[in-house]
Amino acid sequence: MLTAPNLYSALATAVLFLHAIFIVWVVFGAVLTRSRPILRWLHIVSLIWGILTELLPWPCPLTLLENWLEQKAGVEPYQGGFLLRATVSGFVICSPRSIRTFPPSGGK
Repeated sequence: MLTAPNLYSALATAVLFLHAIFIVWVVFGAVLTRSRPILRWLHIVSLIWGILTELLPWPCPLTLLENWLEQKAGVEPYQGGFLLRATVSGFVICSPRSIRTFPPSGGK
């Protein structure tokens, strides 16, 4: 049987995967919606939401839910957005400072 911290950790992981699937949907959903008008409108709304949450200081509900679940599991929630976290943890060669500065440190 799952204890409370393990349950919250499992739910946080599920939200993490849901978050990744949503981002894949936003980026590549147009391929799936060519002949499906209902999916096309759902993709357009998702695309607008994705753009607005990246450009404006709106918190993503999935990030908030994931952070809350991680906190309940006893894990320190990450700071910043999902895309920055996925990019930094996915590409170890990039440091957060080199991502935020242009040109990268040491470059001309």
